[in-house]
Amino acid sequence: MMKELLPNLLNKGVNYLFPPVCGNCDGAIWDNTGICADCWKDLTFISGAFCYSCGYPFELSRGNEVLCGECLHSPKAFDLCRAALVYDAHSKDMIIGFKHADKTYLSALFTRWLSSCGQGILEKADVIVPVPLHQRRLLSRRYNQSALLAHRLARLHHKEYIPSLLLRTKNTFSQGQFSMTGRWRNVRNAFVSNNKYKTAVEGKHVVLIDDVYTTGATLDACARTLKKSGAASVSGVVLARVTKE
Repeated sequence: MMKELLPNLLNKGVNYLFPPVCGNCDGAIWDNTGICADCWKDLTFISGAFCYSCGYPFELSRGNEVLCGECLHSPKAFDLCRAALVYDAHSKDMIIGFKHADKTYLSALFTRWLSSCGQGILEKADVIVPVPLHQRRLLSRRYNQSALLAHRLARLHHKEYIPSLLLRTKNTFSQGQFSMTGRWRNVRNAFVSNNKYKTAVEGKHVVLIDDVYTTGATLDACARTLKKSGAASVSGVVLARVTKE
């Protein structure tokens, strides 16, 4: 009994002396949920109707396996993509903090959201991989936020995790500064499959993990590379997606 109580008492003591903070507003919170109740209620989770291919949320249900206009006009190389929440003014700072400001403690919370929204995709996965950073970007940032999430998801769902299955050979500019067309051009030929893991790709169902889906250009480029290497299917699970340009 005491062995069970001691860790709980210790955690409560640490939280009392050094209260955890909300990953969005930096206000003190009384548990390790990662986000306060006020910030939580402002988030928009994608749980209703959405595009069967890219996961773009619809305001009203349009039936099963319906595609959005973008996917009808320009089919993607990936098979499916699902996102946990909408990337907007309420989620932006939290995600940028995770990506650039060392708020890596948010990975536990984000993993739960990703697991929930991508459950069907993750159950069928053979391999889970992160969208890679170029080595120069990785050295300057010190960690790949997508890799943190992919590793946790692989452990949670008991799947094989291969962080270097995909390599980013082109040190691309940040996608945020480009137009839609420019983003597609920026990541063209930016990725290659790691020959070391050739047999890990052939005939396998690969799931890519990333933080934000804007146009789908990065996910599409990764999927094309993996399918050229023999992947049976490539799907994506992302933390958030842009719904307005």
